[in-house]
Amino acid sequence: MKRSGILHPALNHLLASTGHTDYFTVCDHGFPTPVDPERIDLALVDDIPTVLDVLRAVRAEWEIDRLLITHEMDAVNPGRVSELRALLGNTPLEAISHLELKRLSATARATVRTGDTVAYANVIVVSG
Repeated sequence: MKRSGILHPALNHLLASTGHTDYFTVCDHGFPTPVDPERIDLALVDDIPTVLDVLRAVRAEWEIDRLLITHEMDAVNPGRVSELRALLGNTPLEAISHLELKRLSATARATVRTGDTVAYANVIVVSG
């Protein structure tokens, strides 16, 4: 039995099987989840867990090359961008349009759905 770190088996498998520059989406509970990539649903209730909670756990045991966020997040929710910068330190944040993030999510390795209710909380995590 695994004693610590990420305990969710599907999330563990995703991290272990993702190679350099592969990517996956971590999204809020309202994101239109694509059909094709695997869906790892962690949403329990509103804001449990949040995108930040998932990123904190992932970062503790996995190398993040960069995080794709949306221009809309920067405009609508600059507080979340500040929280991401504080959490990720020197890991680059690259802003793209929300429509581009949705397009890229369809070709991601997986979509990790959270209970986050923050507008434009969705991100794409690129493997280091």
